[in-house]
Amino acid sequence: MVKVLGILLTAAAISLIEVPYMWKKGLKKELWLFSILLLFAVGICCAKALNWLIPTPLDWITAVYRPFSDFLTHIGLIK
Repeated sequence: MVKVLGILLTAAAISLIEVPYMWKKGLKKELWLFSILLLFAVGICCAKALNWLIPTPLDWITAVYRPFSDFLTHIGLIK
């Protein structure tokens, strides 16, 4: 839990630095994008800190191509 608290405090510090500047300059789209990306990054970091299994892009690619590979193995083109 200490790791998660550290991640949240770091994200809060980053927000306290960046958000007022963007708000003052009128960068609304950038502020939305910043908020979404920061929330996504905090979520992934907290999940890693809690040792949750996070799939990699390679897992998705494998899931997509496995039926094709199994078919090629079945017909004897690959071993």
